[in-house]
Amino acid sequence: MSAERFATVLALFFDLDDTLCAYWEASKHGLRVAFERLGPPGKTPDEMIEHWARSFRSFSPSLKASDWYPAYLKTGEPTRTEQMRLALLEVGVDDPRRAGELSRCYMEERDRALRLFPDVTMVLDRLQERFRLGLITNGPADVQRQEIATLGLDGRFDPVLIEGELGFGKPHASVFEQAARLVACAPTQLLFVGNSYRHDIRPAIDAGWATAWVRRDSDVSPSSKGPEDRPDGSPEPTATIGSLRELLPLLGV
Repeated sequence: MSAERFATVLALFFDLDDTLCAYWEASKHGLRVAFERLGPPGKTPDEMIEHWARSFRSFSPSLKASDWYPAYLKTGEPTRTEQMRLALLEVGVDDPRRAGELSRCYMEERDRALRLFPDVTMVLDRLQERFRLGLITNGPADVQRQEIATLGLDGRFDPVLIEGELGFGKPHASVFEQAARLVACAPTQLLFVGNSYRHDIRPAIDAGWATAWVRRDSDVSPSSKGPEDRPDGSPEPTATIGSLRELLPLLGV
């Protein structure tokens, strides 16, 4: 990594889920509670989580190109319920009412379980003394605003760019272009901090920003077997870190 590359940074933008908060841990908790309470008879929570993960792998990748996307941008409820309906169909249960109940329980329990990583508050306090801090997060407008409120992050970031409010999200280049315009910074003055190589790090590199790739053992979705890897031959991030605390010496704070 190059110390010179960080020396020109004036503003930092952060991803939210699994960068600032343990989203997938909360998601797994929410799924388990929902299926324990409301899952179909004869199926264990572990079995239903696997069926949910299988339906997620088939449904999620095509979401942005589907008729679901306009509704998804505004609210997570329709696609969240559809995911549950598909998981139930995996075990031969066609029950839209149960799917709706599972969806509501999962959302409530996931939100209740959301936590910032332990070092986040201290790091943000230190950084905002010297840098402008922004947030770029994918997801429905209502879900992401609720997460920001649940985590006590209201007022921490300016600007806040949410996929559901913009109408497009990472890795679209326009997200990074708009962020740079809003803080009136050149690419060489910007640092993006995120956990996803595909959605966060690679598009920020392509935009000319410095990057810090956050790698944590907890960052594993129910539908995957391990953390995301960097594709062979793709550019390396400016820095790879295991916690946000590691940003401070890189930035001379």
